[in-house]
Amino acid sequence: MKTDYMMNVDDVSEKLGVSKGHAYKIIRELNDELAKKGFIVIAGKIPKAYWNTKFYGESTERIAI
Repeated sequence: MKTDYMMNVDDVSEKLGVSKGHAYKIIRELNDELAKKGFIVIAGKIPKAYWNTKFYGESTERIAI
């Protein structure tokens, strides 16, 4: 079952126009932030809701995480 809840390295790489290696680095940094807040993280993926709070212009809604 595929959902649109999480973004993977291909999604991040495409959105930012960076290499997959750099996209993995960004995902690791975002996951580290989430882990420090007490959330469970999945390596190589980032929740779209958190992505939208971190990157300007991605969402018109403010999502509390």
